[in-house]
Amino acid sequence: MQGTLFGFTEEQVAEFGVTFGVGAFMLFMLFIIGEIAWKSKAGKTGTLVLFFVLAFGMLGFIAKAVIQKIWGI
Repeated sequence: MQGTLFGFTEEQVAEFGVTFGVGAFMLFMLFIIGEIAWKSKAGKTGTLVLFFVLAFGMLGFIAKAVIQKIWGI
């Protein structure tokens, strides 16, 4: 027997948590990167470098979601 939580299956709850939970953490990480740039007085170029380098890992997660949506996986 498959359990449900408020009418949602475990798989639906997990997918929601991964999608929106990780998305929320990514937004928080962008805020932290901006705070680091502001407190260190990095300037425009330094801020751009910080965002590019530190946020580059998030691109893979976003690309995975886009590819899954396009291919219907």
